[in-house]
Amino acid sequence: MTRFPTLFLGHGSPMNAVEESAWRDGWRAAARAIPKPRAVLCVSAHWESRGVALGGAERPETIHDFYGFPQALFDVRYPAPGSPELAREAAALLPGAVVDPGYGLDHGAWGVLATMYPDADVPVVQLSLDRRRSAAEHVELAKKLAPLREKGVLVLGSGNIVHNLRLVDFQREGGEPWADRADAAVRAAAERGDLGALAAYATLSPDMPRAVPTPEHYLPLLYVLALRAPDEPLSFFNTGTVMGALSMTCARVG
Repeated sequence: MTRFPTLFLGHGSPMNAVEESAWRDGWRAAARAIPKPRAVLCVSAHWESRGVALGGAERPETIHDFYGFPQALFDVRYPAPGSPELAREAAALLPGAVVDPGYGLDHGAWGVLATMYPDADVPVVQLSLDRRRSAAEHVELAKKLAPLREKGVLVLGSGNIVHNLRLVDFQREGGEPWADRADAAVRAAAERGDLGALAAYATLSPDMPRAVPTPEHYLPLLYVLALRAPDEPLSFFNTGTVMGALSMTCARVG
C-alpha cells in the first residue's frame, strides 16, 4: 500500500507569498517531487481553536489574517476548492472533531500553497490546532490521520521551528546563533525519530524557550513527524534561519 509523502514547510513572513525567494523555489521543488495529491489537509499555525475543527467550506475564502503589509498581499486570492468530503473523513478519525463550514484558508495555508499549486486546482481542508492539548497529545492525535496518506492526501504542516517575533531583526539576513542551534537540535531529534523529545521541546536544548515561546508555529511539525513510519526516510530542505529569530527549515517524510 502506497503512503503519500507528508511535508512541513517553514512559511516565514507572509511576504513570501508574493516575493520571489530561494524559500519559494524550495516549496515549488517539493511539490514537483511528489505526485499531485487528491487533496491537501493543512495544519496551519494560524488556526487555533478550543477543540478540534476542520474547515468544511465548499469554496473557502482567502483569509488575510495579518496587518501592516503592502496592499499587494491583501489583494491575493487563492480560489482553491474545499472538500467537505475530506473534512468529514478526517473528522471521523479524530474523536470529538467538528466540521466548521465557515472557515476559509488562512495565510499559513494559502501563503505556501499558492506557490506549490498556483493553479489552485487541488482541494484544501484545514485542521485546527486545539489549544487545550499538550504537544504530546497533538502527536497522538496526528497519528490518527495515517489512513489519509493511503488515500492520496497530502498532510501539510505550515509553521516555523523557530518563531520569536519579539526578537526578529528585519535588517538581519541570517539567524542568531541561539536560533541556529535550536533549529539544529530539533532536526537532530527528528532524525533520531525521538517524538518524545520533540514533544518535550522546552527541554530539548537550552535555546528552545527562546525559539518556541508559544507552541502554535512548532506544533505543525509534530503532525508531520508523527506520521512517519519506521521504514520511511526523512529529509530536510530550505534549512536556515532569517531575521535573527525565524527558521525556514522544511521537512519531507516519505
